[in-house]
Amino acid sequence: MAKRRGVWTELQRERARKQRLAQQAYRASVQAAKKAEREREQAQRAAARRAAQNERERKRLYIEDRKAEAADQAADLRERIEELDSVLTAGVRRRPDASFTSLKRTHQPAPFDSGGFDRPIPPPQWIPPQPPGVIGGLLGGRARYEREEAAARQTYERQRAQHAAAEADRLRRLEERRRAYDQRVATESEAVRRHNAEIDEFERDFRAGDSDAVARFFTLILDSSPYPEGFPHRTRAIYRPEPRELVVEYELPPQSVIPAERDYKYVQSRDEIDKLARPVKEIKDRYARLIAQIALRTLHEVFAGDPAKIVKVASFNGHVSTTDPATGQPVRPCLISVSAEKDLFSAFRLADVEPVACLKKLNALVSQHPYDLEPVRPVVDFEALLSQYKFVEGMDAVAGLDARRDLLEMTPTEFEHLVRQLFEAMGMKSWATQASKDDGVDAVAVNEDPVFGGLCVIQAKRYRSAVGVEPVRALAGVMEDKHATKGIMVTTSWVTKDGHAFAARHGRIQIMECEEIKYLCKEHLDLDVLISLPKPPPKRR
Repeated sequence: MAKRRGVWTELQRERARKQRLAQQAYRASVQAAKKAEREREQAQRAAARRAAQNERERKRLYIEDRKAEAADQAADLRERIEELDSVLTAGVRRRPDASFTSLKRTHQPAPFDSGGFDRPIPPPQWIPPQPPGVIGGLLGGRARYEREEAAARQTYERQRAQHAAAEADRLRRLEERRRAYDQRVATESEAVRRHNAEIDEFERDFRAGDSDAVARFFTLILDSSPYPEGFPHRTRAIYRPEPRELVVEYELPPQSVIPAERDYKYVQSRDEIDKLARPVKEIKDRYARLIAQIALRTLHEVFAGDPAKIVKVASFNGHVSTTDPATGQPVRPCLISVSAEKDLFSAFRLADVEPVACLKKLNALVSQHPYDLEPVRPVVDFEALLSQYKFVEGMDAVAGLDARRDLLEMTPTEFEHLVRQLFEAMGMKSWATQASKDDGVDAVAVNEDPVFGGLCVIQAKRYRSAVGVEPVRALAGVMEDKHATKGIMVTTSWVTKDGHAFAARHGRIQIMECEEIKYLCKEHLDLDVLISLPKPPPKRR
């Protein structure tokens, strides 16, 4: 089981990495082409202004340039809206690229590099001295010739010996390189063989309906699906063999993915480009339609990517991580929940449906006001299934080029800097820290807000298990010692009920646990981080 989990994790990270690279390369190429075209047009307009004969002509060309700039911004806006409007149709047109065959590797060893040792060293050539003529031989040239010949012969024999030694060394080195190459090829071939054998085992488990294997495979399917920029693209999946149901919990994009601007217009009298606001009702309607498209697309990708017809029913719960405007606290309401049987769903022509109406046809539970974060109760309670079935958590496919940073793998110093950056981004100033005996940091910061500001003591616990009540009590003691107005307990894990109760009684202690830390890092630092706890934190209501 551990081996299979390791294989799946490696496959998931490599596939997600390749997809992010491909998506970013494509987007970069498109943006570069657009930028080059705009720069060319701007250069042409600038050249025309310089060539203009009078001020009136130059002013006219300048106005045209500014209008063109506003038109370019409006074109980008329309392209973004079209991309969001076509989320469902883009998913329907695309065939799932994750399959067991595609997960396998082929061994194509690099050509053998001889390092030049495959070329023989040219042997020395015997070049005898020029013999004397008849007269030279009579005048003592014969004896001199014999001496020169003997010396030349001696030099030649020495060169032959050196050549033989060099050739032997060349052949030895060539053989060493050949043995090293053969060993490397054999090692690579064995690694590929083992990998493919594990994929075969993965496929056998999948076709046998193993809940863990099925959930992992469909997480690969969903993680490999490209979405527009700005989508979290995080999934969790559970497979229930008896009803043959796959339950997917999906992280929906925030409302901010819908552009607040409707158009751009150049105002000549002020020489400014104005943003024309999109009506609030249109933003809400577009967001409702977008998350409906995501739900239908996910169901389609599950059924279309099922090579063994394992899944008979697919259930989708769409959550969004955001902030409750009434309390300012992070919330994660469920906005859409739907279950669909494959036979019924396969009859739909998704390229032609109206997404919101299609969900109604499926008797989906849809928030009446998703933009206002009005939640619904999921058709299938994902959290309740965790105690019965294994779940698979997907990766973020559009995070940075490398995988999400695991906060539990940071050093204490690195974690201290992250906490400092986070609270500075939230408005804290005058940061000062001191070494802590536990695996975290103690910090003192100042909120310079004239009304609600003051000294704040921050204690960070980079823990894998629960934080008990004692550290919370210790934080209260530090607050009293430093006359602090507020105390914040930051932990990568969670605080026990006793710790929460103490903080509530104290009144000036705030607790930030793992899920909130991940949300704040995303919200204020634009960092999509991971906290690989050995078990999920307890769910509190």
